Amino acid sequence: MVAGAQRRTAVRRPLSRERILAAAIEVADRRGIDAVTMRRLGQELRVEAMSLYNHVANKDDILTAIVDAVEAEIELPDPNDPWKVALRKTAMSYHDALGRHPWAASLALRLIGTRPARYRYMNGVLGTLTRAGFSDELIELGYHSLESHVAGFTLWAVQLQADDAGPDPSALAERFIAEVSTGEYPFLVEHVHQHMKPTTTETPSTFEFGLDLILDGLERALASS
Repeated sequence: MVAGAQRRTAVRRPLSRERILAAAIEVADRRGIDAVTMRRLGQELRVEAMSLYNHVANKDDILTAIVDAVEAEIELPDPNDPWKVALRKTAMSYHDALGRHPWAASLALRLIGTRPARYRYMNGVLGTLTRAGFSDELIELGYHSLESHVAGFTLWAVQLQADDAGPDPSALAERFIAEVSTGEYPFLVEHVHQHMKPTTTETPSTFEFGLDLILDGLERALASS
């Protein structure tokens, strides 16, 4: 009797904006952003698709909100940390958040709706650069260098993951090497062989390597300004 009452309570759980957005993120994580439709969300939540419009304006409203939810996972810069430490933590957190939700990187670049979490992130990074003493020009350059590295690297990594989901990557690499092993591209062949080497916990992260280059460059620019 108790179990039956619990099931009826679960069925009668009221629909809300929060439930719709949580379902949208789950669908996007599982099936990709193109799978997020009003019809599918209705199916996931066991309601008529039209009832969703009592809580969200339209699909664009949902997409903007779930991207903002992903960006809310970013650890904001701590004003008590040295500026390089603070920005590195935030960039790594941003990278990790996009890694958990690979669909968000490209979508975030297209959306223009209201995104409070995005505003907090931007304000935190810009504030950190300002407090560190960077000039207006270096703040502009520094912010966009960091942003393009995180977003651009994620888009590149997502594409590589999509390629890996297809034919065997090793077989593709072998065919590519056979194609370019004419003696004309020796450095390219060596590069492909390098990619095929197994990695370990000691193997440097390409993302972190690039991030540290940017932060070290900003440090030098600040010192010489």
